Amino acid sequence: MAVLVIADHDNAALKDNTHKAVTAAQKISGDIDVLVAGQGAQAAADAAGKIEGVRKVLLAESAELDQGLAEAFEALVVPLMANYDAVLIPSTSLGKNIAPRIAAKLDVAQISDAVEVVDANTFVRPIYAGNALETVQSSDAKKVITVRPTAFKAAAEGGSASVETIAAPAAPAKVKFVEQQIVQSERPELGAAKIVVSGGRAMGSAEEFQRVIEPLADKLGAAVGASRAAVDAGYAPNDYQVGQTGKVVAPDLYIAVGISGAIQHLAGMKDSKVIVAINKDGDAPIFQIADYGLVADYKTAVPELMSALDGSAK
Repeated sequence: MAVLVIADHDNAALKDNTHKAVTAAQKISGDIDVLVAGQGAQAAADAAGKIEGVRKVLLAESAELDQGLAEAFEALVVPLMANYDAVLIPSTSLGKNIAPRIAAKLDVAQISDAVEVVDANTFVRPIYAGNALETVQSSDAKKVITVRPTAFKAAAEGGSASVETIAAPAAPAKVKFVEQQIVQSERPELGAAKIVVSGGRAMGSAEEFQRVIEPLADKLGAAVGASRAAVDAGYAPNDYQVGQTGKVVAPDLYIAVGISGAIQHLAGMKDSKVIVAINKDGDAPIFQIADYGLVADYKTAVPELMSALDGSAK
């Protein structure tokens, strides 16, 4: 039984999500290949070869693959599946885009957001906004699985797999890339940050969100997150959203400021190693999962925290 892992990368470097997907793949089979699809991605392919447990790295390059077109990935991956029993894809925006199309073309049921691999045919995934776990057993000959990276440890370095260049498919006839708008920030990427500071609807305005949350994040070298309520209210951009319909994070430290803790938000951050909650409502659901909870008005608590951080830096 062989497994293909589709790498998460930016061409220049491999992202940690790939190492975590390899860890999940190791629970299915010892024969693991990694597919690096992009453009100018030799460096990422070389890095993939250094992951322990990887047998071979396949490198395919084209503009369409670099642009993340699902049609291009389908045309590349589906023929490759003649040699594999399963394909694992990190559950990122790219993974969620390409996996359904690959599964549909293979005529199999996709297994989404796997958080545990029981055996080669059995997987555990969250349902009901993360409030329950469902064990799924698949009888499909080919399996298409998106893996929630926060649920797996990163595979170690130390491999020496070879890199094989394969032909990229022809450009899709009916689809073309138009544009991509990427928010530029000096802060860490939300999905991979070690520290995340998130604000909720209690902020009251976009100006207050920027005045309170962003300086605290900058002080801690953290990424900025937000609840869906804060995003829907226009206090923070969509790419800040943490939760079931946003980004799933598991940092070393998660600070929730003015977030009540709706089920959908908890589903996106409850695996954080240490959770700190600041909320003036002592009955807020966030306190049920918080490691440290402070019942206080953020307007008082956050300035005091900033002062303490300033003092500790001296």
